[in-house]
Amino acid sequence: MTDYLNSMKKMESLFQRYMSDLCNSNPDPSHDILHVKRVVGVAKKLCIEENASIEVVVPAAYLHDCVYISKSDPRRKQASQLSATKAKNLLKQWNYPDQFIDDIAHAIEAHSFSANITALSLEAKIVQDADRLDAIGAVGIMRCFSFSGLSNRSFYNSVDPFCSKRLPDDSNNALDHFFVKLMKIPQSLHTRSAQAEAKKRLSTMNSFLSSLRAEI
Repeated sequence: MTDYLNSMKKMESLFQRYMSDLCNSNPDPSHDILHVKRVVGVAKKLCIEENASIEVVVPAAYLHDCVYISKSDPRRKQASQLSATKAKNLLKQWNYPDQFIDDIAHAIEAHSFSANITALSLEAKIVQDADRLDAIGAVGIMRCFSFSGLSNRSFYNSVDPFCSKRLPDDSNNALDHFFVKLMKIPQSLHTRSAQAEAKKRLSTMNSFLSSLRAEI
């Protein structure tokens, strides 16, 4: 850890500058530089708690979305693989130590829901967990509705908002995304540290749903 902080601080600044510039041209506020910084922050914490390789986790967390493809784009399932390839090229260009690059690429490939690639290493599991944690809790609620504004989705179905008598359809309603995906995320997490954090975030989302039920 100490060696990494001493030798790689400049690299981390480079990752952040690159992603900041990239995110400036991204129209999706749910995948902005703040998302990147949150994922990196959580990934670092999980890395320490789970005793993983920070040399792999940090670059992968910064560069996990270095190729952004909209959820409505037919290439969406390829986004993490395209990001992994791009990250490998960038890391070689920046003279990042070769011994970590393939593991970083795998962690980036495996972070995505839509790619459905199994995370094989602890580091890949950590990056996946960190990215998924950012989809739930208070921040997850904000991200869900910000993306819905971008894609012109309704907030909720006016007849059956909470999917009591129908199957959820998150292509049309933001709230349905809670039931299609977000509330199920804690079940998909790998590390104990992420699972503990997910319980807190799920409680926040359940409180939001209770308040919304009372209001509408």
